Amino acid sequence: MATLFIADLHLQTEEPAITAGFLRFLAGEARHADALYILGDLFEAWIGDDDPNPLHQQIARAIKALVDSGVPCYFIHGNRDFLLGKRFARESGMMLLPEEQRLELYGRPLLILHGDTLCIDDAGYQAFRAKVHTPWIQKVFLALPLFIRQKIAARMRADSKAANSHKSMEIMDVNPQAVVDVMEKHHVQWLIHGHTHRPDVHQLIANGEPAYRVVLGAWHTEGSMVKVSETDVELIAFPF
Repeated sequence: MATLFIADLHLQTEEPAITAGFLRFLAGEARHADALYILGDLFEAWIGDDDPNPLHQQIARAIKALVDSGVPCYFIHGNRDFLLGKRFARESGMMLLPEEQRLELYGRPLLILHGDTLCIDDAGYQAFRAKVHTPWIQKVFLALPLFIRQKIAARMRADSKAANSHKSMEIMDVNPQAVVDVMEKHHVQWLIHGHTHRPDVHQLIANGEPAYRVVLGAWHTEGSMVKVSETDVELIAFPF
């Protein structure tokens, strides 16, 4: 058996092929797992659990079917769906985790997170992140009428895309020292994250020993998962 990790699907009604691929994954590969962990950005945007988008209901039912089959599902918020709340978690059967979670799988300690908190060289993004994670700002936003939240979210996505177009790839990637710091904080030699959309397995030194950072790919043209078993940690790309 194995535990599976995925991230950065960015599900939206405009990308039905990705949704179809995820539904097949939930009904196929995921059914044979010990557990499924979703490390953020499951959705392209999330403006509140009260959004009646049929896609959200479809995904909730599919994840609930996986959970009901005996495979627990865990979720860490991403930078796109950080407002996903307890109502959707209850409807889908997912368990919400903190932004950093240490696991012990098959005798192997590892750390999971979305990955945006490691991109500390992007000062503009980190300032924005701190602002939108302020509890009272989130409370005010979620109290707004749905159509206003939709307009604000659309504007924020447009502004983010424009800002990123002027940033270097290095600035938007993780900071190496931030990686070491968080791994040593949690005393692990394995880190799994998403966010950067740069799938790879990186070797480094943490806690004075060889360590590994496994980066999940985004589900743009193919699926991406990390499979952790008793014998291996594999980064796997697969067709939808």
